[in-house]
Amino acid sequence: MSASQQKHDVFQAIADPTRREVLRLLAEKELPISEITSHFPISRTAIAKHLRILSEAELVSGRKVGREKIYRLHPEPLMELKQWLAFYEKFWENKLSILKHIVESPGENSLKLMKSETAED
Repeated sequence: MSASQQKHDVFQAIADPTRREVLRLLAEKELPISEITSHFPISRTAIAKHLRILSEAELVSGRKVGREKIYRLHPEPLMELKQWLAFYEKFWENKLSILKHIVESPGENSLKLMKSETAED
């Protein structure tokens, strides 16, 4: 399925906290829907809908084993998310370096630095 044919992209798929938790569970091992459902206070039908969205984003896949469907994680599409977030790391790193400077050199100069840096943002 090409990116243009997907009903849900990676960003939409991970927007929901339940789906993020499902991904975390599947990162540990392949699981049947019954075991995934046991980790949540919602119905099997609701979990099936979350798994469908994750499947459409190509983050998980399911295969039949007997009467059960076993789901597994496909983390490769998360690289798109990692690349997008990488652009914004420079903002976080800047804030952390300012905090480090303030913590390591307490005093009036640090307060001036902090005020001038926040004025620039």
